[in-house]
Amino acid sequence: MHPCVPSIPPDAGRPHTAGVPTTAPTLPATLRLGATHLTVTDLDRSVAWYQTALGLRVHRHDAQRAELGDGEAATLVLQEDAQARRAGRHAGLYHVALLYPSREELARAALRLSASQTRIQGASDHVTHEAIYLPDPDGNGLELAADRPRETWPDPQSQMSEFSRGGPMPLDFGGLLGTVEGERAPAHVQPGLRTGHLHLHVGDLDRALAFYGDVLGFEVQARIPTAVFVSAGGYHHHLAFNVWQGEGAPPMPERTVGLRHWTVELATPAEVAEVRERVRAAGAAAEEDPQGFLTRDPWGLAVRLVTA
Repeated sequence: MHPCVPSIPPDAGRPHTAGVPTTAPTLPATLRLGATHLTVTDLDRSVAWYQTALGLRVHRHDAQRAELGDGEAATLVLQEDAQARRAGRHAGLYHVALLYPSREELARAALRLSASQTRIQGASDHVTHEAIYLPDPDGNGLELAADRPRETWPDPQSQMSEFSRGGPMPLDFGGLLGTVEGERAPAHVQPGLRTGHLHLHVGDLDRALAFYGDVLGFEVQARIPTAVFVSAGGYHHHLAFNVWQGEGAPPMPERTVGLRHWTVELATPAEVAEVRERVRAAGAAAEEDPQGFLTRDPWGLAVRLVTA
């Protein structure tokens, strides 16, 4: 087993009474996602791409590290490793979703992609949100998204069942761009851009759910045969994980392009401490830092839990 990979049993973290599992603990509805840290092979190239294609603002740019966002909050932190290999068939990042504060802002993102002639991989209407998919220069997966009003969201399990049968609906680019008709592509994103969700490749759905659900406390919103969608507070999903790289996919090799860690922000130190206790009780490591701690799933994928 990879030295960074904890052994999480299928029922890890579940409280028991007289041998019968009881209700699993849950993360608070006030949860937010912070910055996602990614490995890239050429920092200057990546920063230029994120500025031009996505209009992100540079908060900080050192020799090997850059923080990017909307000028207020960092959503991406890029770390250079010139020798990092391209991601392959293993656990790791599928995509990170950058969540725009409005449909109009997503439309402006589409204008920016068109103006910069940036290649996309697809675009979908998930009913809960609209999304555009594309890779960065190293192949890190990105989703540009805007949520629809929450009161219009369908039942998540029925939505996912429909998705598993025929896939999501195509994005109505005409309707989206009609919200900003006559505008030209702005150079930068407006304030309000945040991390919407992470989607990961894992090797086993039940082991992943034992960690992310029973230990960390995310609640299942929907499950299909090859993927699970979980969240806090009834959100459509803060996290998804799939086995699309194959059942039994191995951990991500060291010095590979992709996810370094992602961030969960909780409101108080007590909330962070509660999750830390569950992590330690499950036998997983909790690497301390001044704002919280970092832990790893059964494939070594790191998540940092901090006080917002």
